[in-house]
Amino acid sequence: MSETVRQKAEAALAQVEEVTAVVLPEPTEATAIVPLAQADAPVGAEIRSRMDEIDMEDTQSIVSFGSAAQAELQEISQAMLQDVRNKDVGPAGDSLRNIVTAIRGFSVSELDVRRERSFWEKLIGRAAPFAKFTAKFETVQGQIDKITDDLLAHEHTLLKDIKSLDLLYEKTLQFYDELALYIAAGEEKIKELDDTTIPAKEAEVNAAPEDDQVMKAQELRDLRAARDDLERRVHDLKLTRQVTMQSLPSIRLVQENDKSLVTKINSTLVNTVPLWETQLAQAVTIQRSAEAAAAVRDANDLTNELLTSNAANLRESNKAIRTEMERGVFDIEAVKQANADLIGTIQESLEIADEGKAKRAAAEEELKKMETELRDTLASAKARKDGIGDTAGTAVPG
Repeated sequence: MSETVRQKAEAALAQVEEVTAVVLPEPTEATAIVPLAQADAPVGAEIRSRMDEIDMEDTQSIVSFGSAAQAELQEISQAMLQDVRNKDVGPAGDSLRNIVTAIRGFSVSELDVRRERSFWEKLIGRAAPFAKFTAKFETVQGQIDKITDDLLAHEHTLLKDIKSLDLLYEKTLQFYDELALYIAAGEEKIKELDDTTIPAKEAEVNAAPEDDQVMKAQELRDLRAARDDLERRVHDLKLTRQVTMQSLPSIRLVQENDKSLVTKINSTLVNTVPLWETQLAQAVTIQRSAEAAAAVRDANDLTNELLTSNAANLRESNKAIRTEMERGVFDIEAVKQANADLIGTIQESLEIADEGKAKRAAAEEELKKMETELRDTLASAKARKDGIGDTAGTAVPG
């Protein structure tokens, strides 16, 4: 790491201590929802001013009731989101991973020239470890210097984010307090409607002439509907206030993470990177010694492998050759098996011939028997002396 980068990192340490020392306020009992009847004069005035924003005859005033409180908070959030859209996401974490990867590339296992490459390394055509080691050694110092410069830039960006989150937290807390005033105003307005305005309108409907009662009744229904809309809007504001309350510790958590990351970056720049550079120099020297010793060992291993493999090959080939030389042209077992198969074939042929002769003799006897039976049947038919029988009998020779 260059001296300029070191000085910048040490200067940034003061800013890190400054943002870390900031203590953000917590919500207190003073931020609770206070009814108008229990509020002091200043808070009561604020509640009444917000009640004046409600026009029961204007639906839009009910729907938008309390939305003005969020305007300033929304502007800050949009500004921060705009900043996020215009920069890379997670650059500090990427830089930390890059610098760790650059240093870990010099591990002994990765630099071992005898290490068999994995299937994936062979598939993508990854260079041999020693060639990759040589390329890394030529550029790694420049890579470390560039990464440290990037880390400094990310550190300043995180410091800026932390200050922006301070402002966002403050405005969120103000919005939380403002919602309490709007909720109190809405509840007071609902109470006023239930206790005074709606009963007065009901009395007006009952006292109106019959011709005007329909119009007055419609106005009463509209007023009650507006009152229900206002009640739903106040309920939404209560939910919004609860979510806002939950966002306060979320902002604090994000800030704490950013502060931790800034501190880690600063520690990496000031302490860790110089230590890595020292260890890297030692690793290079140790690796060169190991490679020289490995070259001598490989030569000795090759000699021993040739001696043992040649002796084993000679033994196997001699055994195969001598075995074939001592064999006859025909194996006695093969001749014996062939003779037995030939005798069995002759015997099977004789048995089949005798069986066929017996079947033919039996068939001739059956034919003679069938012929005699047919002749006797025809003679009986002729003896009947009827026309049909005589014709049938004379049609076949006797």
